[in-house]
Amino acid sequence: MCPELFHLGPLPIRSFGLAIAVSFLAGVLYIMRIARRDRKPVDQFVTIAYLMIFSGLLGARLFYVLFHLEEFSGHWLNTINPFQGSQFGIAGLNLYGGILVGIVATLVYCRIYKLRVLDVFDTFAAPLALGIGISRIGCFLNGCCFGTPTDLPWSIQFPIDSIPYSVFGPAHIHPTQIYSSLYGVGLFVLLHFLLKHRKFVGQVTAAFFMIEAVFRYFIETIRYYEQEMVFSIGGTTITYNQVISVSLFAAGVIIYLTSARRRTNLT
Repeated sequence: MCPELFHLGPLPIRSFGLAIAVSFLAGVLYIMRIARRDRKPVDQFVTIAYLMIFSGLLGARLFYVLFHLEEFSGHWLNTINPFQGSQFGIAGLNLYGGILVGIVATLVYCRIYKLRVLDVFDTFAAPLALGIGISRIGCFLNGCCFGTPTDLPWSIQFPIDSIPYSVFGPAHIHPTQIYSSLYGVGLFVLLHFLLKHRKFVGQVTAAFFMIEAVFRYFIETIRYYEQEMVFSIGGTTITYNQVISVSLFAAGVIIYLTSARRRTNLT
């Protein structure tokens, strides 16, 4: 674990922030390359990329705050204040919150500029998966988004001054961040291939939604969550992200069936 990589003067460069920045840069470069290859309006697609980045960050922070209201009660400025104690930065993001707000912002942009929504989403699916792969490395170095105890041979221990240690002590736990990172890279490769060989508009988007939903639903079963993120239905414990995963999978199925039926022209 290495939450701080180095300092630029008094400014600490944190591993999670750097991973997020690298994932954004990789995503923008990918979009530029694919837009040129497929003869799409490069400027508009780059604008959408930046729109997704900033609206996604806003949504990820908003959803984290909504699920952790007690943490900010009485000092609401901390929801946006990057200067807290000796630390610089804003800790606490919710991936699905970022995805949902990013999708809404993109829908609005596509509606305004009369772009085909599913064609745009098809192009952005692969870099979103790559972003998961890169950003989860930052989670691992930061010591967040960790798993539950296990005796598997690849289990890991976090150091004494880490959040996982404060929860589970010296227990060996699932490296859920590494699972997610490997999954993200693998999904990127699959979606990039599928985009190049897709049969109809919306195919890549549907695949992303369904695969991400299935993976996220099951990774939640071995990932640690605070009580604020967990509730019970009929005696079954479930997380809010699992509820979103079910909805995401349903959306993927609907997109696939309707798009396959319409067979929208790719050009």
